[in-house]
Amino acid sequence: MTARSMLFVTSLALCIAAPSAVLAQGVLPGAKEGAEQGNDAAGPVGGVVGGAVGAVTGGINGLIGIKERPRFKKYVIEQHPRVFKYDQPVAVGTVLPSDGVEYYEVPAEYGHISYRYAYVNDEVVLVDPGTRRIVQIVQ
Repeated sequence: MTARSMLFVTSLALCIAAPSAVLAQGVLPGAKEGAEQGNDAAGPVGGVVGGAVGAVTGGINGLIGIKERPRFKKYVIEQHPRVFKYDQPVAVGTVLPSDGVEYYEVPAEYGHISYRYAYVNDEVVLVDPGTRRIVQIVQ
């Protein structure tokens, strides 16, 4: 590849990546949180995977926003939901068992949330009701 074609490819890549980077700015907190949780659960490899999962789920509308998390967690605790004791690590991506977990609707005051919440091992989690997969740990 010549220097000129290399410059063209590099310029093209920047033109494509720049708008994506701007749109992805809201994804970074999810990536950081996912990477931290993955690293805690499975070391460096878990950090890489958790960062990717956190980036995707953190950028999706329908999750509890960073500013709302403390208020939502307080709300959940005040509701005294049934705690599900789970003998596995609680992490984004974990699929909860079909028996024993109670799922609750998120009040409209927290936005349009299509997920349900559950209280698992003293953690407030958002769960996809169709797959029972944890999509967010509310901290």
